[in-house]
Amino acid sequence: MRQALIVWGGYNRSFLNTGGRYNPDTDSWTQTSTTNAPSIRSGHCAVWTGSDMVVWGGSVDSFPYYSNTGGKYNPTMDSWAAISMTNAPSGRTAQTAVWTGTEMIVWGGYSFDVYSGIYSYFGTGGRYDPQADSWVPASPPLSGSNPTGIWTGSEMIV
Repeated sequence: MRQALIVWGGYNRSFLNTGGRYNPDTDSWTQTSTTNAPSIRSGHCAVWTGSDMVVWGGSVDSFPYYSNTGGKYNPTMDSWAAISMTNAPSGRTAQTAVWTGTEMIVWGGYSFDVYSGIYSYFGTGGRYDPQADSWVPASPPLSGSNPTGIWTGSEMIV
């Protein structure tokens, strides 16, 4: 069997926390479980670990409007587990993420304060270890919205 495609969350005139798994062998879709799934959101990031999809961050429909929460989805078990928020980067949207083989690195993005009308562009991020369910802050010297990141095998380039 070839790998499946997993789609989750987003925005379709309202924020979503639903998704599906596409099986190219049968040309069919199966809904993902919503039990213990992260809250509704769009603009989140996701990586594939080899066994789980890890999602984090994004825009949500209630104050403070940007999330620093996430979850791990296991397609074999069709199950979700929350990930730690301890030391997680501040809530944001339009960030980038890469998988290193052992960690998800999240970088950049922005938030918008509806009361002051000020955008905050983040020059920060974090490294999430799904085995330990822990975050380590990361602060490279750049900031920006909608960054693109790649993993070279030894470092993340933004």
